[in-house]
Amino acid sequence: MVVVYRDLHCSLCKAYLAQLKVIYAEFRATGVYVFIVLGDPKAKAQLMADETALILPKGLRSERGADAGAWSLRLRSAYLHETDQPFFEPGLFVINGDGLIHTLDVSHSPFVRPDLRGALNGITFIRKNNYPIRATHSPS
Repeated sequence: MVVVYRDLHCSLCKAYLAQLKVIYAEFRATGVYVFIVLGDPKAKAQLMADETALILPKGLRSERGADAGAWSLRLRSAYLHETDQPFFEPGLFVINGDGLIHTLDVSHSPFVRPDLRGALNGITFIRKNNYPIRATHSPS
């Protein structure tokens, strides 16, 4: 499962990552690897990790969000009252054992994100019932 957060400035991202930190062991117990894509450059990403005491696996975004379209993420321009650089809007991707995106959820704003308990329950159902991919993903 890949979780994309916006930027260090986002208090909703910090809260979401805190929820993920609490439920992380349950994902791992189910055999789910969780990977976080950071919307920040390395220095700011480290600040976010420090502020949230984040110990989850993480990666950095590509320079200037070049991969945003490939993941169907929305790249938002920098706003002076928020941050000094463009950033991704949040997203969550469940990738199956064949490397295919089974489920994805992307947002155009910070306010709506998938419920992590619901995601865990859904992944458990998918595995238990060999639930197929029901739609295709086409990068924007």
